[in-house]
Amino acid sequence: MSKTLATPLTDLLGCRYPIVQTAMGWVADAKLVAATCNAGGFGFLAGATLDPEHVETEILRVKLLTDRPFGINFHMFQPNAAQIVELAIEHKLRAVSYGRGPDAQTIRRLKDAGVLCMPTVGAPKHAAKAVELGADIVTVQGAEGGGHTGSVPTTLLLPKVLDTVKVPVVAAGGFFDGRGLAAALAYGAAGIAMGTRFLMTAESPVPRTTLERYVAVGDPAQIRVSDALDGLPQRMIDNPYLLRLEHFGPLRRTLFALRTADAWRKQNGLRAGQMLGLALKALREHDYTASQTLMAANAPFLIQRAIVEGKPDEGVLPSGQAAAMIGAIEPCDALIARIVDEAIARLDAIAALRAGASAAAEQAA
Repeated sequence: MSKTLATPLTDLLGCRYPIVQTAMGWVADAKLVAATCNAGGFGFLAGATLDPEHVETEILRVKLLTDRPFGINFHMFQPNAAQIVELAIEHKLRAVSYGRGPDAQTIRRLKDAGVLCMPTVGAPKHAAKAVELGADIVTVQGAEGGGHTGSVPTTLLLPKVLDTVKVPVVAAGGFFDGRGLAAALAYGAAGIAMGTRFLMTAESPVPRTTLERYVAVGDPAQIRVSDALDGLPQRMIDNPYLLRLEHFGPLRRTLFALRTADAWRKQNGLRAGQMLGLALKALREHDYTASQTLMAANAPFLIQRAIVEGKPDEGVLPSGQAAAMIGAIEPCDALIARIVDEAIARLDAIAALRAGASAAAEQAA
């Protein structure tokens, strides 16, 4: 059984296997990224949630822990987006990931410097627009994925995007094992991207109390979509705090959003004017309503409480439905090796079916 799983994705990213660890905020730190890369996958550093003074330090930390290529993510509406673009170029990172945001000029600067552009999208039209702007690879996340998500499942969204664009496509949303990788490759994808599966590894910085909450989920229905956190559909593990948010009335929700927005502003050292500038940028560039913009400050504050501080009952737990299929925490090297073995076994079994059918047809002739 061959151990090779070379695809256009592995050629472009310089990794051994077509398995990408996504840039989960506060989770995808240097240790997790390096562990993923050393095991043969490709890791993205969570630049979107790093303080500006720590971005370069964390990049250098990854470089100390691995000699493999890696990437970083960012959002154009974050205050230090330009800094991350400059650092990605300066440190010759292999790729950047992002949502909608960078303009064609920014993308061209990155590409001219040899940095691949790999946005995550949730609709065919967004994939087409990303490629038009210069994306080299597109990650498409179906409804099963964690955090902000759409309503179309990966099994329907992936083939539609594959028919829409001509660049390599990476499938995300609902992947956790080698069967999923084999299925994605069979669809025509160049690989898979996983967030929740890597969050639930030994190298993840998430405190044990919170990890245990993820492992305890046994039913995918317990990981559902709600707009109570920031006014946009977001998939999270059902918990008492989420239920509390959902029962807020309009006035209480507004007061709560104002308090959390101010707490987030103070935590990040932003002046009121800077906060207002970010809000106006979100309104202008992301089609948010004023209510959604106000509520968006809830997300980082409440996610940090659960994910960083280890208080799963005092915050929210973004998660893909795959968490319900994961029964244990394991190291990245064991995880990736198992996924690769499972995928190759499934692909070999499919090839054997084809060979058997051909042999039977020859005998019949």
